[in-house]
Amino acid sequence: MAVISYNEEEVKLLARLMRAEAEGDGNLGMLMVGNTGVNRVMADCLDFQPIRTITDMVFQSPGGFEAVQKGYFYQPARENEKRLARRVINGERFHPATHSLWFFKPTGDCPAQWYNQWNAGRFKSHCFYSPVPSACPNIY
Repeated sequence: MAVISYNEEEVKLLARLMRAEAEGDGNLGMLMVGNTGVNRVMADCLDFQPIRTITDMVFQSPGGFEAVQKGYFYQPARENEKRLARRVINGERFHPATHSLWFFKPTGDCPAQWYNQWNAGRFKSHCFYSPVPSACPNIY
């Protein structure tokens, strides 16, 4: 059962975001990016208070995803990524992105904090950052 509202166009949108941000990290990396996106829709805290839909989340500005500024993001969603997007929309979570609201791809090690948020862990090329539960209880 879905943990956020969505329509088929938003499944495709999330699938495109997941691929554009983390295709090089494989299916699990894309699932973690999806976790982060779904968490932003659920969060209702910090920078994500006005975010209510997948579309809001993908195109949030400022504070959104760099991938939407690249041509690769605008290619059609593929079946594999749509299947992965449905998994995170339906509530599957993957550590270290379980409660993450942010991620980035550093050139070296993951900093302990990024914009005052704690590192939850790294998967391949991406570091994931989560707020404390008291700041964003909706994602815990």
